[in-house]
Amino acid sequence: MIKQTADIFEILSKGGFISSDSTSPVIRQLYTLIDENLSELSDFFGAINFVLESGNEYFYFSRKENKVDLERKLEIATRWIDVLDFIKTYDAAFSAGFRFQPADIFVRVGSDLELKEKLNGLKKLTGKEKHEEIIDKIVNDMKRDGFIELENEITSTYKVVAAFSYLEELVACINIPEDIQNEIPE
Repeated sequence: MIKQTADIFEILSKGGFISSDSTSPVIRQLYTLIDENLSELSDFFGAINFVLESGNEYFYFSRKENKVDLERKLEIATRWIDVLDFIKTYDAAFSAGFRFQPADIFVRVGSDLELKEKLNGLKKLTGKEKHEEIIDKIVNDMKRDGFIELENEITSTYKVVAAFSYLEELVACINIPEDIQNEIPE
């Protein structure tokens, strides 16, 4: 077995992602190891009920869920959909490889009414009241979950990594039939 299996498990078992374009050389190395040993690692993790999944240049774990866990995951997915809506309103190009500073988002909120309204809609989800606190919470959550990485600590510049496409794919999978589309409130 690969000696970094424990490192891979440590990251993925906490709901994290391992992306090919990570700013961390260690994460990029883990990505390569998984990619080169996918079958062996899939079998190994499968034996302990973890499914090693691959996305577009990233890896993550999934598991068969009972109904209670599935409902919790749906709540989390709904939250990420709202965050993604806010982020894409900030900049439609926000995707893997995009770089940003939270301060830039804060400044833009001050001059963009639509962005401000979407941010206000996230108050309940974040438990924060002030715009800067809400943005910090969103950034910290995206960093914790492996969708972005701090690239430059001095300038507070973050890089969006390949795992972010997981959120984009989540939204792309939502299909609302045309006959009920008008019944859903916006």
